[in-house]
Amino acid sequence: SVPKGYKKISEANGDLDKDGRDETVMIFNTDIRASKEGYPEADYKRVLYILKNTANGLKVWKEASGFLISSGMGFSPEYNGPPEISIKNNVLAIRQELNTNSRHTLAYRHTFRFQNNDFYLIGSQENFDDTCEFNILHEVNFSTGKAIVDEQYYPCFEGGKAPQENFYKAFTHKFKHLIRMTDFKTGENEFPVPGSKRSFIF
Repeated sequence: SVPKGYKKISEANGDLDKDGRDETVMIFNTDIRASKEGYPEADYKRVLYILKNTANGLKVWKEASGFLISSGMGFSPEYNGPPEISIKNNVLAIRQELNTNSRHTLAYRHTFRFQNNDFYLIGSQENFDDTCEFNILHEVNFSTGKAIVDEQYYPCFEGGKAPQENFYKAFTHKFKHLIRMTDFKTGENEFPVPGSKRSFIF
């Protein structure tokens, strides 16, 4: 049963463990505050459940929340769309988007695969876009180690100057191990971008 005070905001179905039967994935707004300070007032944690369809109904299989954006995060969070769930080729993808100010949009897409009896992060894509000055892409496949950093900058006005030079780097980074979905927290991991002073943060 759904915990009291929780509100479902996203749902999708698909086979995640290759057993020929669909699982159900749901994301809820909880009634647990995301910040101890209580600001903003309407900022609550979100939780994802992966449920098994059994003869006795839905049963919780996995639960995760660390990588989900809280309900009050960003600029004018009331206009943020709910997380989008998709399941294709036994891979679970979660897309989240928010505005960081009136001009900037930040979108995350994280992909997870069930292997070795658990769900692991196998891909991360981050798009940080401005209405006129820049489009920045950070993308990595954790299984192959292939990563891309693509930063494109533009002048906002005709005859103006771009804020900085474009930067593009495609490279391979060797990961010692994959991160479990239950351990992954967005923005708390990084590795160096070779040939630059940049870090790839995910």
